Amino acid sequence: MQGSTVATVILIFTILAVASSIDDKCAACNAVAEELELGISKEKPRNHLDMRHRLDSQGQRRGKVIDYRVSELRVVELLDGLCDKMQDYTLSNKRDSNRPVWIKVRDWDNLTIDKQEAKAYSKDISTYCGRLLEETEDEIAELIKKGSLGVGDVSKVLCQDLSKHCSKTSISDEKNGSIGGSDGEL
Repeated sequence: MQGSTVATVILIFTILAVASSIDDKCAACNAVAEELELGISKEKPRNHLDMRHRLDSQGQRRGKVIDYRVSELRVVELLDGLCDKMQDYTLSNKRDSNRPVWIKVRDWDNLTIDKQEAKAYSKDISTYCGRLLEETEDEIAELIKKGSLGVGDVSKVLCQDLSKHCSKTSISDEKNGSIGGSDGEL
């Protein structure tokens, strides 16, 4: 009993340490949304999924033909590995209006900032991504299947509507056509 209690306490402290390691959840969420949006924009057209594997007594194929755009396979292909891709991101030492900026690192060998610290940040955002998807995966999956999550919508839907990690712009700012509030755009 005591061993499992200690393990539980260690797990809780680990979760809290990771949760507090991302100071600006809005900026981190926007980085995850940017990577998901990149995946959506790079999708190649796919044929329908032919699930007609059974033959009836007349030799006719029975089953469903599912449109790939609304399939569970598409959801899995978009979300599976997303958090692994986040390990290519790190927190930049540049500040944009007193906010951290997550950047995608193309070449870790030519990185001008402390590599050890940069790798720690990449692990933090990857872990954050895992928690974010765990909290919002069902809703994101449904939106992808409905076709409601397209290029340009991901950041708002994921970071404002679902996770609430970014505040929405005020109604008066939207009417005036200006962007206000704290939306954490990269």
